[in-house]
Amino acid sequence: MTRLILRRLLASVVVLWLVTLLVFVATLLLPGDPARAILGQQATPERIAALHQQLGLDQPVWQRYLDWLGGVLTGDLGTSTATQGSVNELLADRIPSSGLLLVVAAVLSTAAGLLLGTWSALRRGRAADHTVSAFSLVVAALPEFVIGVALVVVLSTTVFPILPSVTLARPGEPVWTHPEQLVLPVLTLALVVTPYITRMMRATMSEVLDSGYVEMARLKGLPERVVLTRHALPHAIGPVAQVVALQLAWLAGGVVVVEFLFRYPGIGAALIDAVNNRDVEVVQSITLLIAGVYVLVNLVADVLGIVADPKQRTGVSS
Repeated sequence: MTRLILRRLLASVVVLWLVTLLVFVATLLLPGDPARAILGQQATPERIAALHQQLGLDQPVWQRYLDWLGGVLTGDLGTSTATQGSVNELLADRIPSSGLLLVVAAVLSTAAGLLLGTWSALRRGRAADHTVSAFSLVVAALPEFVIGVALVVVLSTTVFPILPSVTLARPGEPVWTHPEQLVLPVLTLALVVTPYITRMMRATMSEVLDSGYVEMARLKGLPERVVLTRHALPHAIGPVAQVVALQLAWLAGGVVVVEFLFRYPGIGAALIDAVNNRDVEVVQSITLLIAGVYVLVNLVADVLGIVADPKQRTGVSS
């Protein structure tokens, strides 16, 4: 088990290093000049050249990459080319806001997906099963911005105007001071992710419930609750963990659209502003942060899948 975790951890480090290369190259390909974006179109070539030197844009590409990578490894994300402030300070207020949004949405979507999938599998062929399957299929086909707009129409503007359609927090004010403004972004993210977890959990649980060991447990006279919790769920959680990880990792990227839609002051909104302003340091930092969350979630899912699945756990120990 330890060797497996170390191998996965090493692979994750390699992936993150490759991500740094891709992110750095991608930001170089962004159109426009950061110096001209800061000084304006009327700036003279001399002023642009001076700002290039000040920002280090006159250095070779490999030197700029090594400087940036060294800063990342030491916790210094650099200086924003748009505001001339520290990227660490810029993201310090936004990371907790996005983290709160992601954690709440992840907990709700995972719990709802596992419960609905299990409930649907236990009622295969009945009206409840068909209803859950149809609803999850329809919701899974909708993009996140469509779900967000629909929620705004239903719960904020037209049908039941009970929730704010955009974030009400003032600059510098924590978003959790107004809990009602979190409802629509969290619901949007949760509704996008829950159908996939539900469908995977239903399919896996249906297969497990038809297995021989579950049938043997029932023949022994064990209560259905014990059969479900001790024999069915441990074998079903392993395969589902991979799907849950992929969906929760998607949240780190999907939060960009949702935050822009609801004017939520998180890393997603900061990323869009940075791209518009060609703020390379901020784009690099946020993209690397999202990639790090993606890799970490998948690593945790791999370990949990092996721990939860007795078959895989036995194979690893042997």
